[in-house]
Amino acid sequence: MRDSLYVALSAQMALERRLDTIADNVANASTVGFRATGVKFEDVVSGAGQKSVSFASSGKTYLSGAHGAMTETGNPFDFAIQGDAWFAIDTPAGTVMTRDGRFSMNENGELMSVEGHPVLDAGGAPIQLDPRNGPPKAGADGSLRQNEQLVGSIGLYNFDPGQNFVRYGNSGIVPARTPEPVTDRSDVGIAQGFVEESNVNPVLEMTRLIMVQRAFENTAALVRQTDSSTDEAIKTLGSKS
Repeated sequence: MRDSLYVALSAQMALERRLDTIADNVANASTVGFRATGVKFEDVVSGAGQKSVSFASSGKTYLSGAHGAMTETGNPFDFAIQGDAWFAIDTPAGTVMTRDGRFSMNENGELMSVEGHPVLDAGGAPIQLDPRNGPPKAGADGSLRQNEQLVGSIGLYNFDPGQNFVRYGNSGIVPARTPEPVTDRSDVGIAQGFVEESNVNPVLEMTRLIMVQRAFENTAALVRQTDSSTDEAIKTLGSKS
């Protein structure tokens, strides 16, 4: 009877983690560049043979690789990545990867993220523009020109967030390893005047939320049933002593 209780409790812990990720996804359904979080669960087997019991693991998070829809803004400082790559920004937490391309130019000509962090080029250096020459024109490869002169290039990076990744801000991810700049890839580029929307599907997430709630109710019923069976067993054994 104790085994069923432990299995139910492990399931509730796993469901709680799934509920947290769903809530985070729904909260960021309109966050530019946001990638949804998923959780992968595995069985943890205790014992061997006929006495083995499977428990639910606490789960490992992973980042959805689906692309969000591209929305045209007409803002020359908005950029969307086409293909599998990431922007890099310099933050107090170090280099952070993001798909949020809402940039701006400050009074010193530095290209900044929406949160006020320097945007990096392929060499990992902040991008410096000429504040007197207005918005740059961006090529599909990320090159930036002002008055027809090449002044810099937005860095695009290969990046594998892996499992149990760490977020920074709304849409940033702290890389566990140094990201590699994208080179010689025709399937990756930049679209100026566009942003990438969140890849969260709110309807799908709400469906998952209902499924998690029902599963949690079922495990809670199992816990109550186990407690009731234990109480009955104690009463029966106590009456025979």
